[in-house]
Amino acid sequence: HCGSVCTPKLTSSPHLQVLLAAAVCTKAGKAIVSRQFVEMTRTRIEGLLAAFPKLMNTGKQHTFVETESVRYVYQPLEKLYMVLITTKNSNILEDLETLRLFSRVIPEYCRVLEESEISEHCFDLIFAFDEIVALGYRENVNLAQIRTFTEMDSHEEKVFRAVRETQEREAKAEMRRKAKELQQARRDAERSGKKVPAFGGFGSAGMTSVSSGSIITDTIVEPEKPKIAPAPVRPSGPSKALKLGARGKEVDNFVDKLKSEGETIMPASGKRGSDASKALPPPVNVESVHLRVEEKITLTCGRDGGLQNMEVLGMVTLRVTDDKNGRIRLMISNNDSKGLQLQTHPNVDKKLFTSESVIGLKNPEKSFPLNNDVGVLKWRLQTTDESLIPLTINCWPSESGNGCDVNIEYELQEESLELNDVVISIPVPSGVGGPVIGDLDGEYKHDSRRNVLEWCLPVIDANNKTGSLEFSIAGQPNDFFPVSVSFVSKRNYCDIQVTKVTHVDGDNPVRFSSETSFVVDKYEIL
Repeated sequence: HCGSVCTPKLTSSPHLQVLLAAAVCTKAGKAIVSRQFVEMTRTRIEGLLAAFPKLMNTGKQHTFVETESVRYVYQPLEKLYMVLITTKNSNILEDLETLRLFSRVIPEYCRVLEESEISEHCFDLIFAFDEIVALGYRENVNLAQIRTFTEMDSHEEKVFRAVRETQEREAKAEMRRKAKELQQARRDAERSGKKVPAFGGFGSAGMTSVSSGSIITDTIVEPEKPKIAPAPVRPSGPSKALKLGARGKEVDNFVDKLKSEGETIMPASGKRGSDASKALPPPVNVESVHLRVEEKITLTCGRDGGLQNMEVLGMVTLRVTDDKNGRIRLMISNNDSKGLQLQTHPNVDKKLFTSESVIGLKNPEKSFPLNNDVGVLKWRLQTTDESLIPLTINCWPSESGNGCDVNIEYELQEESLELNDVVISIPVPSGVGGPVIGDLDGEYKHDSRRNVLEWCLPVIDANNKTGSLEFSIAGQPNDFFPVSVSFVSKRNYCDIQVTKVTHVDGDNPVRFSSETSFVVDKYEIL
Protein backbone atom coordinates (compact mmCIF):
# COMPACT_ATOMS: atom_id res chain seq x y z
CA HIS A 1 0.00 0.00 0.00
CA CYS A 2 2.77 2.39 -0.80
CA GLY A 3 1.35 5.82 -1.71
CA SER A 4 1.92 6.28 -5.40
CA VAL A 5 0.16 9.64 -5.98
CA CYS A 6 2.78 12.34 -6.32
CA THR A 7 2.55 16.11 -6.33
CA PRO A 8 3.93 18.08 -9.29
CA LYS A 9 7.69 18.06 -9.61
CA LEU A 10 9.48 20.52 -7.34
CA THR A 11 12.76 21.90 -8.59
CA SER A 12 14.83 22.11 -5.45
CA SER A 13 18.21 23.61 -4.89
CA PRO A 14 20.53 22.28 -2.16
CA HIS A 15 19.62 25.23 0.09
CA LEU A 16 15.89 24.54 0.21
CA GLN A 17 14.53 22.86 3.37
CA VAL A 18 12.41 20.21 1.73
CA LEU A 19 10.35 17.35 3.16
CA LEU A 20 10.71 14.57 0.61
CA ALA A 21 8.24 11.97 1.95
CA ALA A 22 6.15 10.93 4.96
CA ALA A 23 5.59 7.23 5.61
CA VAL A 24 4.27 4.73 8.12
CA CYS A 25 6.38 1.58 8.00
CA THR A 26 7.00 -1.59 9.96
CA LYS A 27 10.10 -2.11 12.10
CA ALA A 28 11.54 -4.11 9.21
CA GLY A 29 11.20 -1.11 6.88
CA LYS A 30 8.19 -2.33 4.89
CA ALA A 31 6.09 0.66 3.70
CA ILE A 32 2.42 0.48 4.71
CA VAL A 33 1.49 3.95 3.48
CA SER A 34 3.81 6.57 2.03
CA ARG A 35 3.20 10.04 0.59
CA GLN A 36 5.92 11.62 -1.53
CA PHE A 37 5.94 15.42 -1.74
CA VAL A 38 8.51 15.61 -4.56
CA GLU A 39 8.77 13.47 -7.68
CA MET A 40 10.18 10.11 -6.64
CA THR A 41 9.88 6.58 -8.02
CA ARG A 42 8.31 3.77 -6.03
CA THR A 43 11.59 1.83 -6.14
CA ARG A 44 13.47 4.82 -4.67
CA ILE A 45 11.08 5.31 -1.72
CA GLU A 46 10.91 1.60 -0.97
CA GLY A 47 14.72 1.45 -1.01
CA LEU A 48 15.01 4.42 1.37
CA LEU A 49 12.51 2.88 3.82
CA ALA A 50 14.15 -0.56 3.61
CA ALA A 51 17.51 1.00 4.55
CA PHE A 52 16.01 2.93 7.51
CA PRO A 53 15.94 0.12 10.18
CA LYS A 54 19.57 -0.80 9.48
CA LEU A 55 20.70 2.78 10.03
CA MET A 56 18.92 3.10 13.38
CA ASN A 57 21.19 0.57 15.09
CA THR A 58 24.30 2.59 14.23
CA GLY A 59 23.27 5.99 15.60
CA LYS A 60 22.71 6.94 19.22
CA GLN A 61 19.99 9.50 18.51
CA HIS A 62 16.41 8.50 19.26
CA THR A 63 14.73 10.91 16.84
CA PHE A 64 16.74 10.98 13.61
CA VAL A 65 19.44 9.25 11.57
CA GLU A 66 21.28 10.48 8.49
CA THR A 67 22.86 9.12 5.34
CA GLU A 68 25.02 10.98 2.80
CA SER A 69 21.93 12.19 0.94
CA VAL A 70 18.90 12.27 3.29
CA ARG A 71 17.83 12.52 6.92
CA TYR A 72 15.25 10.25 8.56
CA VAL A 73 13.23 11.89 11.37
CA TYR A 74 11.15 9.22 13.10
CA GLN A 75 8.86 8.38 16.02
CA PRO A 76 7.88 4.85 17.18
CA LEU A 77 4.12 4.07 17.05
CA GLU A 78 3.92 0.82 19.05
CA LYS A 79 5.01 -1.82 16.47
CA LEU A 80 5.33 0.73 13.65
CA TYR A 81 7.33 3.87 12.80
CA MET A 82 6.20 7.28 11.59
CA VAL A 83 9.09 8.42 9.36
CA LEU A 84 9.76 11.74 7.62
CA ILE A 85 12.47 11.73 4.93
CA THR A 86 14.01 15.19 4.48
CA THR A 87 17.00 16.82 2.84
CA LYS A 88 20.04 17.02 5.11
CA ASN A 89 19.99 20.83 5.33
CA SER A 90 16.37 20.86 6.53
CA ASN A 91 15.63 22.57 9.89
CA ILE A 92 15.58 19.67 12.38
CA LEU A 93 13.46 21.57 14.95
CA GLU A 94 10.77 22.34 12.38
CA ASP A 95 10.91 18.73 11.18
CA LEU A 96 10.38 17.40 14.74
CA GLU A 97 7.37 19.72 15.13
CA THR A 98 5.99 18.46 11.81
CA LEU A 99 6.61 14.85 12.90
CA ARG A 100 4.60 15.40 16.09
CA LEU A 101 1.67 16.69 14.04
CA PHE A 102 1.86 13.66 11.69
CA SER A 103 1.92 11.32 14.71
CA ARG A 104 -1.16 13.00 16.21
CA VAL A 105 -3.08 12.73 12.92
CA ILE A 106 -2.79 8.92 12.70
CA PRO A 107 -4.90 8.06 15.82
CA GLU A 108 -7.63 10.38 14.45
CA TYR A 109 -8.31 7.85 11.68
CA CYS A 110 -6.99 4.56 13.10
CA ARG A 111 -8.35 3.13 16.34
CA VAL A 112 -5.41 0.76 16.80
CA LEU A 113 -1.89 1.31 15.51
CA GLU A 114 -1.61 -1.91 13.54
CA GLU A 115 -0.68 -2.64 9.94
CA SER A 116 -4.19 -3.80 8.91
CA GLU A 117 -5.85 -0.68 10.37
CA ILE A 118 -3.32 1.68 8.70
CA SER A 119 -3.87 -0.08 5.33
CA GLU A 120 -7.64 0.19 5.70
CA HIS A 121 -7.47 3.97 6.27
CA CYS A 122 -4.54 4.69 3.92
CA PHE A 123 -6.40 7.19 1.73
CA ASP A 124 -7.74 9.10 4.76
CA LEU A 125 -4.16 9.38 6.00
CA ILE A 126 -2.83 10.50 2.59
CA PHE A 127 -5.48 13.26 2.40
CA ALA A 128 -4.55 14.39 5.93
CA PHE A 129 -0.80 14.29 5.08
CA ASP A 130 -1.50 16.55 2.08
CA GLU A 131 -3.07 19.14 4.41
CA ILE A 132 0.11 19.21 6.51
CA VAL A 133 2.67 19.46 3.70
CA ALA A 134 2.40 21.00 0.24
CA LEU A 135 5.22 20.80 -2.32
CA GLY A 136 7.67 19.77 0.38
CA TYR A 137 6.88 22.58 2.83
CA ARG A 138 4.76 22.43 5.95
CA GLU A 139 1.47 24.33 5.90
CA ASN A 140 0.57 26.46 8.94
CA VAL A 141 -2.25 24.20 10.19
CA ASN A 142 -3.24 22.50 13.44
CA LEU A 143 -5.09 19.25 14.11
CA ALA A 144 -8.53 20.90 14.29
CA GLN A 145 -8.05 22.58 10.89
CA ILE A 146 -6.88 19.30 9.31
CA ARG A 147 -10.06 17.59 10.56
CA THR A 148 -12.21 20.43 9.15
CA PHE A 149 -10.44 20.45 5.77
CA THR A 150 -10.62 16.68 5.29
CA GLU A 151 -14.30 16.56 6.28
CA MET A 152 -14.98 19.27 3.66
CA ASP A 153 -17.84 20.54 5.81
CA SER A 154 -19.81 23.16 3.87
CA HIS A 155 -22.02 25.71 5.58
CA GLU A 156 -23.62 26.62 2.22
CA GLU A 157 -24.51 22.97 1.60
CA LYS A 158 -26.17 22.71 5.02
CA VAL A 159 -28.18 25.88 4.37
CA PHE A 160 -29.21 24.56 0.94
CA ARG A 161 -30.31 21.22 2.42
CA ALA A 162 -32.26 22.94 5.21
CA VAL A 163 -34.06 25.17 2.69
CA ARG A 164 -34.85 22.19 0.47
CA GLU A 165 -36.23 20.16 3.41
CA THR A 166 -38.40 23.12 4.44
CA GLN A 167 -39.74 23.44 0.88
CA GLU A 168 -40.51 19.70 0.77
CA ARG A 169 -42.37 19.89 4.10
CA GLU A 170 -44.38 22.89 2.90
CA ALA A 171 -45.22 21.10 -0.37
CA LYS A 172 -46.44 18.03 1.53
CA ALA A 173 -48.54 20.20 3.86
CA GLU A 174 -50.05 22.00 0.86
CA MET A 175 -50.77 18.64 -0.81
CA ARG A 176 -52.58 17.40 2.31
CA ARG A 177 -54.59 20.63 2.52
CA LYS A 178 -55.65 20.36 -1.12
CA ALA A 179 -56.58 16.71 -0.61
CA LYS A 180 -58.84 17.66 2.28
CA GLU A 181 -60.50 20.38 0.18
CA LEU A 182 -61.14 17.90 -2.66
CA GLN A 183 -62.49 15.35 -0.24
CA GLN A 184 -64.78 17.89 1.44
CA ALA A 185 -66.11 19.09 -1.94
CA ARG A 186 -66.86 15.50 -2.93
CA ARG A 187 -68.69 14.82 0.34
CA ASP A 188 -70.74 18.02 -0.03
CA ALA A 189 -71.66 17.08 -3.61
CA GLU A 190 -72.75 13.57 -2.58
CA ARG A 191 -74.78 14.98 0.32
CA SER A 192 -76.68 17.41 -1.94
CA GLY A 193 -77.21 14.74 -4.63
CA LYS A 194 -75.28 16.68 -7.27
CA LYS A 195 -72.73 15.24 -9.60
CA VAL A 196 -69.28 15.12 -8.16
CA PRO A 197 -67.18 17.77 -9.90
CA ALA A 198 -64.02 16.76 -11.70
CA PHE A 199 -60.93 18.74 -10.78
CA GLY A 200 -58.49 20.03 -13.36
CA GLY A 201 -55.01 18.60 -13.30
CA PHE A 202 -56.06 15.24 -11.79
CA GLY A 203 -57.57 13.42 -14.79
CA SER A 204 -60.01 14.28 -17.57
CA ALA A 205 -62.12 17.40 -16.99
CA GLY A 206 -65.03 15.73 -18.77
CA MET A 207 -65.25 12.84 -16.26
CA THR A 208 -67.92 13.97 -13.82
CA SER A 209 -69.21 10.61 -12.56
CA VAL A 210 -69.04 9.50 -8.93
CA SER A 211 -66.50 6.84 -9.87
CA SER A 212 -64.10 9.46 -11.21
CA GLY A 213 -64.53 11.41 -7.99
CA SER A 214 -63.60 8.39 -5.90
CA ILE A 215 -60.55 7.74 -8.07
CA ILE A 216 -59.43 11.34 -7.57
CA THR A 217 -59.92 11.19 -3.82
CA ASP A 218 -58.10 7.89 -3.42
CA THR A 219 -55.18 9.23 -5.41
CA ILE A 220 -54.85 12.49 -3.48
CA VAL A 221 -55.60 11.23 0.04
CA GLU A 222 -52.91 8.53 -0.32
CA PRO A 223 -50.23 10.57 1.54
CA GLU A 224 -52.55 10.84 4.56
CA LYS A 225 -52.13 7.15 5.49
CA PRO A 226 -49.50 7.76 8.19
CA LYS A 227 -51.81 10.15 10.08
CA ILE A 228 -53.14 8.87 13.41
CA ALA A 229 -56.85 9.45 12.64
CA PRO A 230 -57.34 9.36 8.84
CA ALA A 231 -60.50 10.90 7.40
CA PRO A 232 -62.97 8.26 6.14
CA VAL A 233 -63.07 7.82 2.38
CA ARG A 234 -66.70 6.73 2.37
CA PRO A 235 -69.23 8.76 4.38
CA SER A 236 -71.45 5.69 4.91
CA GLY A 237 -70.70 3.04 7.56
CA PRO A 238 -69.19 3.41 11.01
CA SER A 239 -66.36 5.95 11.47
CA LYS A 240 -62.88 4.52 12.01
CA ALA A 241 -61.31 7.83 13.02
CA LEU A 242 -61.08 6.83 16.69
CA LYS A 243 -60.10 3.22 16.14
CA LEU A 244 -58.37 1.90 19.27
CA GLY A 245 -54.82 0.69 18.81
CA ALA A 246 -54.11 2.94 15.81
CA ARG A 247 -51.78 5.15 17.87
CA GLY A 248 -49.90 2.12 19.18
CA LYS A 249 -49.17 1.05 15.62
CA GLU A 250 -47.97 4.58 14.82
CA VAL A 251 -45.61 4.51 17.80
CA ASP A 252 -44.25 1.12 16.68
CA ASN A 253 -43.62 2.48 13.19
CA PHE A 254 -41.84 5.50 14.67
CA VAL A 255 -39.70 3.26 16.90
CA ASP A 256 -38.82 1.03 13.92
CA LYS A 257 -37.75 4.11 11.97
CA LEU A 258 -35.54 5.29 14.84
CA LYS A 259 -33.97 1.81 15.07
CA SER A 260 -33.24 1.86 11.35
CA GLU A 261 -31.41 5.18 11.86
CA GLY A 262 -29.17 3.59 14.47
CA GLU A 263 -30.87 4.82 17.66
CA THR A 264 -30.84 2.52 20.69
CA ILE A 265 -34.42 2.11 21.92
CA MET A 266 -35.08 0.76 25.39
CA PRO A 267 -38.19 -1.47 25.57
CA ALA A 268 -40.98 0.09 27.61
CA SER A 269 -41.87 -2.03 30.63
CA GLY A 270 -45.22 -1.96 32.33
CA LYS A 271 -43.79 -0.94 35.71
CA ARG A 272 -40.91 1.40 36.22
CA GLY A 273 -38.32 0.03 38.63
CA SER A 274 -36.02 2.01 40.88
CA ASP A 275 -32.86 3.61 39.47
CA ALA A 276 -30.77 1.08 41.35
CA SER A 277 -32.55 -1.90 39.84
CA LYS A 278 -32.01 -0.45 36.35
CA ALA A 279 -28.32 0.25 36.97
CA LEU A 280 -27.09 -2.76 38.90
CA PRO A 281 -27.78 -6.47 38.31
CA PRO A 282 -29.89 -8.19 41.01
CA PRO A 283 -28.08 -10.43 43.47
CA VAL A 284 -27.90 -14.10 42.50
CA ASN A 285 -28.63 -15.72 45.88
CA VAL A 286 -31.62 -14.09 47.56
CA GLU A 287 -32.46 -15.41 51.02
CA SER A 288 -35.91 -15.40 52.63
CA VAL A 289 -34.80 -12.23 54.46
CA HIS A 290 -33.48 -9.79 51.87
CA LEU A 291 -32.28 -6.22 52.47
CA ARG A 292 -31.68 -3.40 50.02
CA VAL A 293 -29.58 -0.39 51.04
CA GLU A 294 -30.18 2.28 48.39
CA GLU A 295 -28.91 5.84 48.07
CA LYS A 296 -29.53 8.58 45.51
CA ILE A 297 -27.51 11.77 45.13
CA THR A 298 -28.65 15.14 43.77
CA LEU A 299 -25.81 17.63 43.33
CA THR A 300 -25.42 21.06 41.72
CA CYS A 301 -22.03 22.81 41.50
CA GLY A 302 -20.90 26.09 40.00
CA ARG A 303 -18.38 25.99 37.15
CA ASP A 304 -16.05 28.31 39.11
CA GLY A 305 -16.25 26.18 42.26
CA GLY A 306 -18.70 26.31 45.10
CA LEU A 307 -21.26 23.65 45.98
CA GLN A 308 -24.74 25.09 45.45
CA ASN A 309 -26.60 22.08 46.84
CA MET A 310 -25.96 18.43 47.59
CA GLU A 311 -28.55 16.02 48.91
CA VAL A 312 -28.18 12.29 49.55
CA LEU A 313 -31.33 10.28 50.28
CA GLY A 314 -30.97 6.73 51.57
CA MET A 315 -33.25 3.89 52.62
CA VAL A 316 -33.04 0.37 54.02
CA THR A 317 -35.79 -1.82 52.54
CA LEU A 318 -36.68 -5.21 54.03
CA ARG A 319 -38.43 -8.09 52.24
CA VAL A 320 -39.43 -11.27 54.13
CA THR A 321 -40.67 -14.27 52.11
CA ASP A 322 -40.87 -16.92 54.90
CA ASP A 323 -43.32 -16.49 57.80
CA LYS A 324 -40.88 -18.34 60.11
CA ASN A 325 -38.60 -15.30 59.81
CA GLY A 326 -41.31 -12.65 60.25
CA ARG A 327 -40.41 -11.73 63.86
CA ILE A 328 -36.86 -10.45 63.48
CA ARG A 329 -34.59 -7.57 64.43
CA LEU A 330 -31.91 -5.84 62.34
CA MET A 331 -28.57 -4.71 63.78
CA ILE A 332 -27.50 -1.46 62.09
CA SER A 333 -23.89 -0.31 61.80
CA ASN A 334 -23.77 3.49 61.43
CA ASN A 335 -20.22 4.71 60.76
CA ASP A 336 -21.30 8.04 59.30
CA SER A 337 -19.43 11.19 60.27
CA LYS A 338 -21.03 13.56 57.78
CA GLY A 339 -23.98 14.64 59.94
CA LEU A 340 -26.96 12.95 58.29
CA GLN A 341 -30.50 12.82 59.71
CA LEU A 342 -32.03 9.39 60.42
CA GLN A 343 -35.71 8.49 60.49
CA THR A 344 -37.35 5.14 61.29
CA HIS A 345 -40.69 3.74 60.09
CA PRO A 346 -43.61 4.69 62.44
CA ASN A 347 -44.10 1.00 63.42
CA VAL A 348 -40.41 0.62 64.39
CA ASP A 349 -39.39 0.95 68.06
CA LYS A 350 -37.60 4.31 67.99
CA LYS A 351 -36.16 4.05 71.53
CA LEU A 352 -34.62 0.66 70.78
CA PHE A 353 -33.02 2.09 67.63
CA THR A 354 -31.72 5.23 69.38
CA SER A 355 -30.17 3.30 72.28
CA GLU A 356 -28.89 0.13 70.59
CA SER A 357 -29.01 0.81 66.78
CA VAL A 358 -31.46 -2.10 66.46
CA ILE A 359 -34.55 -2.03 64.21
CA GLY A 360 -37.50 -3.99 65.61
CA LEU A 361 -41.28 -3.54 65.63
CA LYS A 362 -42.89 -1.63 68.52
CA ASN A 363 -45.01 -4.71 69.18
CA PRO A 364 -42.47 -7.61 69.29
CA GLU A 365 -45.29 -10.16 68.92
CA LYS A 366 -46.09 -8.90 65.41
CA SER A 367 -44.32 -9.98 62.23
CA PHE A 368 -43.01 -7.90 59.37
CA PRO A 369 -45.35 -8.10 56.33
CA LEU A 370 -44.67 -11.08 54.04
CA ASN A 371 -43.65 -10.64 50.38
CA ASN A 372 -43.68 -6.87 50.62
CA ASP A 373 -40.87 -4.31 50.36
CA VAL A 374 -40.96 -2.39 53.63
CA GLY A 375 -38.84 0.73 54.14
CA VAL A 376 -37.65 0.46 57.77
CA LEU A 377 -35.00 3.23 57.90
CA LYS A 378 -34.46 6.44 55.93
CA TRP A 379 -31.73 9.05 56.05
CA ARG A 380 -31.00 12.39 54.48
CA LEU A 381 -27.83 14.41 54.12
CA GLN A 382 -27.99 17.98 52.83
CA THR A 383 -24.88 20.11 52.68
CA THR A 384 -22.95 22.85 50.90
CA ASP A 385 -19.59 21.65 52.24
CA GLU A 386 -17.32 21.19 49.19
CA SER A 387 -15.16 18.62 51.00
CA LEU A 388 -18.13 16.19 50.95
CA ILE A 389 -18.46 16.12 47.13
CA PRO A 390 -17.79 12.46 46.20
CA LEU A 391 -16.46 13.23 42.68
CA THR A 392 -15.27 16.72 41.75
CA ILE A 393 -15.36 17.83 38.11
CA ASN A 394 -13.24 20.74 36.89
CA CYS A 395 -14.02 21.99 33.36
CA TRP A 396 -11.77 24.69 31.85
CA PRO A 397 -12.71 25.95 28.37
CA SER A 398 -10.21 28.53 27.05
CA GLU A 399 -10.66 30.43 23.81
CA SER A 400 -8.05 29.91 21.11
CA GLY A 401 -7.70 31.30 17.60
CA ASN A 402 -9.83 28.52 16.10
CA GLY A 403 -12.45 27.99 18.82
CA CYS A 404 -11.99 26.53 22.28
CA ASP A 405 -9.49 24.24 23.96
CA VAL A 406 -11.32 22.40 26.74
CA ASN A 407 -9.56 20.72 29.67
CA ILE A 408 -11.74 18.66 32.01
CA GLU A 409 -10.57 16.60 34.96
CA TYR A 410 -12.14 14.56 37.74
CA GLU A 411 -10.99 13.69 41.26
CA LEU A 412 -12.52 11.10 43.60
CA GLN A 413 -12.63 12.79 47.02
CA GLU A 414 -14.44 9.94 48.79
CA GLU A 415 -11.75 7.28 48.37
CA SER A 416 -13.80 4.52 50.01
CA LEU A 417 -16.17 4.58 47.01
CA GLU A 418 -15.86 2.57 43.83
CA LEU A 419 -17.85 4.20 41.04
CA ASN A 420 -18.75 2.05 38.02
CA ASP A 421 -19.94 2.94 34.50
CA VAL A 422 -19.09 6.63 34.97
CA VAL A 423 -20.25 8.87 32.10
CA ILE A 424 -19.33 12.57 32.13
CA SER A 425 -21.44 14.33 29.47
CA ILE A 426 -20.17 17.63 28.03
CA PRO A 427 -22.42 19.57 25.63
CA VAL A 428 -20.66 20.60 22.39
CA PRO A 429 -21.74 23.05 19.65
CA SER A 430 -23.63 21.64 16.67
CA GLY A 431 -22.72 22.02 13.02
CA VAL A 432 -18.97 22.50 13.57
CA GLY A 433 -17.79 18.90 13.14
CA GLY A 434 -16.57 16.54 15.85
CA PRO A 435 -14.19 17.49 18.67
CA VAL A 436 -10.47 16.85 18.22
CA ILE A 437 -9.37 14.74 21.19
CA GLY A 438 -5.96 15.31 22.78
CA ASP A 439 -4.96 13.63 26.04
CA LEU A 440 -7.57 11.15 27.26
CA ASP A 441 -7.99 8.79 30.22
CA GLY A 442 -10.69 6.18 29.49
CA GLU A 443 -12.80 6.34 26.33
CA TYR A 444 -14.99 8.90 24.60
CA LYS A 445 -18.06 8.91 22.37
CA HIS A 446 -19.34 11.85 20.33
CA ASP A 447 -23.12 11.77 19.94
CA SER A 448 -23.71 14.14 17.02
CA ARG A 449 -27.49 13.69 17.23
CA ARG A 450 -27.65 15.01 20.81
CA ASN A 451 -24.55 17.25 20.46
CA VAL A 452 -22.88 15.67 23.48
CA LEU A 453 -19.34 14.41 24.09
CA GLU A 454 -19.52 11.47 26.52
CA TRP A 455 -16.39 10.69 28.51
CA CYS A 456 -16.76 7.07 29.64
CA LEU A 457 -14.79 5.53 32.53
CA PRO A 458 -15.52 1.91 33.53
CA VAL A 459 -14.22 2.34 37.12
CA ILE A 460 -13.14 5.23 39.35
CA ASP A 461 -11.68 4.17 42.70
CA ALA A 462 -8.72 4.89 45.01
CA ASN A 463 -6.31 3.42 42.41
CA ASN A 464 -7.78 5.55 39.63
CA LYS A 465 -8.89 8.65 41.55
CA THR A 466 -7.92 11.31 38.99
CA GLY A 467 -8.10 11.61 35.23
CA SER A 468 -8.29 14.22 32.50
CA LEU A 469 -9.60 14.83 28.99
CA GLU A 470 -8.48 17.49 26.51
CA PHE A 471 -10.26 18.38 23.30
CA SER A 472 -10.58 21.24 20.81
CA ILE A 473 -13.66 22.40 18.92
CA ALA A 474 -15.14 25.61 17.55
CA GLY A 475 -17.32 27.39 20.10
CA GLN A 476 -17.55 29.70 23.12
CA PRO A 477 -16.76 28.76 26.76
CA ASN A 478 -20.48 28.84 27.70
CA ASP A 479 -21.22 26.14 25.09
CA PHE A 480 -19.68 23.41 27.29
CA PHE A 481 -22.04 23.70 30.28
CA PRO A 482 -23.89 22.25 32.09
CA VAL A 483 -21.66 19.19 32.50
CA SER A 484 -23.62 16.20 33.85
CA VAL A 485 -22.35 13.03 35.51
CA SER A 486 -23.88 9.58 35.96
CA PHE A 487 -22.53 6.51 37.74
CA VAL A 488 -23.53 3.49 39.81
CA SER A 489 -21.82 2.01 42.85
CA LYS A 490 -22.18 -1.11 44.97
CA ARG A 491 -20.91 0.81 47.99
CA ASN A 492 -23.02 3.44 49.68
CA TYR A 493 -21.89 6.97 50.46
CA CYS A 494 -23.09 7.34 54.06
CA ASP A 495 -21.64 4.03 55.33
CA ILE A 496 -24.79 2.58 56.92
CA GLN A 497 -25.07 -1.21 56.77
CA VAL A 498 -27.11 -4.04 58.28
CA THR A 499 -24.56 -6.28 60.03
CA LYS A 500 -26.78 -8.94 61.61
CA VAL A 501 -30.39 -10.21 61.64
CA THR A 502 -31.73 -12.16 64.66
CA HIS A 503 -35.02 -13.72 65.81
CA VAL A 504 -36.90 -11.72 68.45
CA ASP A 505 -37.09 -14.87 70.62
CA GLY A 506 -33.71 -16.23 71.62
CA ASP A 507 -31.57 -13.85 69.53
CA ASN A 508 -30.67 -16.70 67.14
CA PRO A 509 -29.04 -15.40 63.93
CA VAL A 510 -31.07 -15.48 60.70
CA ARG A 511 -29.50 -15.99 57.26
CA PHE A 512 -30.06 -12.91 55.13
CA SER A 513 -28.93 -11.47 51.79
CA SER A 514 -28.33 -7.82 51.00
CA GLU A 515 -27.57 -5.53 48.10
CA THR A 516 -26.19 -2.00 48.22
CA SER A 517 -26.47 0.68 45.56
CA PHE A 518 -25.53 4.34 45.22
CA VAL A 519 -26.87 6.03 42.07
CA VAL A 520 -27.23 9.50 40.57
CA ASP A 521 -30.55 11.31 40.43
CA LYS A 522 -28.97 14.55 39.14
CA TYR A 523 -25.30 15.60 39.13
CA GLU A 524 -24.56 18.84 37.28
CA ILE A 525 -21.87 21.47 36.99
CA LEU A 526 -23.66 24.62 35.82
